[in-house]
Parts: sequence; structure tokens; C-alpha cells
Amino acid sequence: MEQSVELENYILALLEDEDPLLQELARDTFLNVLRPRMLSGHIQGSVLTMLSQMVHPKRILEIGTYTGYSAICLAKGLQEQGYLHTIEINDELENMARKYFEKAGFEHQVLQHIGDAKAIIPTLQEYFDLVFIDGDKRDYVAYFDLVIDKVPSGGIIIADNILWSGKVVEIPDPNDEQTQGILAFNQKVKDDPRVSQTILPLRDGLMIIRKK
Repeated sequence: MEQSVELENYILALLEDEDPLLQELARDTFLNVLRPRMLSGHIQGSVLTMLSQMVHPKRILEIGTYTGYSAICLAKGLQEQGYLHTIEINDELENMARKYFEKAGFEHQVLQHIGDAKAIIPTLQEYFDLVFIDGDKRDYVAYFDLVIDKVPSGGIIIADNILWSGKVVEIPDPNDEQTQGILAFNQKVKDDPRVSQTILPLRDGLMIIRKK
């Protein structure tokens, strides 16, 4: 959710300095890519890094690469021999993300996939200790259904944008498929006995889901 500039600056002042490479990536994104607000940014990125370091995953799946900021944040928690699969439908962003994966030293640990995540996820025949969902909001339910059996007991799924700029508490427009998708996903997770979950009202809302 939106917060005051003063409060955000206070939070930033208490965090470790942003990785210079991530600063460069953020500047590049805001200068050259459409909808740069999709970038995770320093505050959310630091949360993703902390969660990944706590899980210390061998395998990560990210749905929605964008320009690679969140993938780099998540990759910082990987085990030494671990790797991260990241899926992006926009092929125009592939080279930019790859450039920064290489600069970050993760070129051998980050595996890029270009295309529809709903088609790609079934081809990944492995388990994931950590999943980050940040793709098409209309497909969040489908993503969850596709990944839940690929997450072992104790594994974590993080879903971004689950408060959707506050639209989740407004009277939903039946033609607003993005909001409808988020609402359906939030309710599905709440009703699923296989998982427990909590919500961080950070930025646009992060749901942290743990498989029982």
C-alpha cells in the first residue's frame, strides 16, 4: 500500500545500502523500460533477499522476471550449488535481464525461460524450496495450482501485489480481470488446508505462504 515519502525515506535510512548493481539496474529500468513501477525496489528487494537467505533454497522458481531485480535479490539466498528458474513472457526484456544476471555473477545459477508460465511450469520436473509469483494477476490461481505440488512440505511461496492498490476492498468491477484474479487467488489460498499464510502490507502487499 502507499506510504508517505517521509516514512519510506526513514525505512531506507535504516536498511543496508542498496547493492550498487541493483541501483544501476533500477536506473536502467526507469530510463528504458515501460511501467518501471513493476520493479521490486530496495525495500521489497531487501525483504525478498532476507526471506531467501532464511530459507536458503537449493531451487527457486520465479514467475515474472521483468528486468531481473527480484531474481537477483532472491538468488542471494541460494545454496552454493543451487539455481533459480525465472519465467518472463516479454521476450524484449530477456537480454537486459541476462546482462544484469551476468554482472551479478549469477549467470550460471539463473536459468531464464521466455514464454507463458502456464506452459513452462509443467516442463520443470523438480521441486522448489521457494517460489515467487509476480506474473499476470489473472493467472495467479493457475500458477498456484501448477506449483503447489512442486513445493515440498515446509517450502515457501511468496505472492506479490495481493492488495492490488487497495482495489481488493472496493466493489469489484466484473470486467476488471486483474482484480478478480487477485481476489480469487487470495480466497483460494485462505481456503486451502495444505498451506498456512500471512500478509505483509508492504508496497502492494506480499503474501507469504508455507506448505504444511
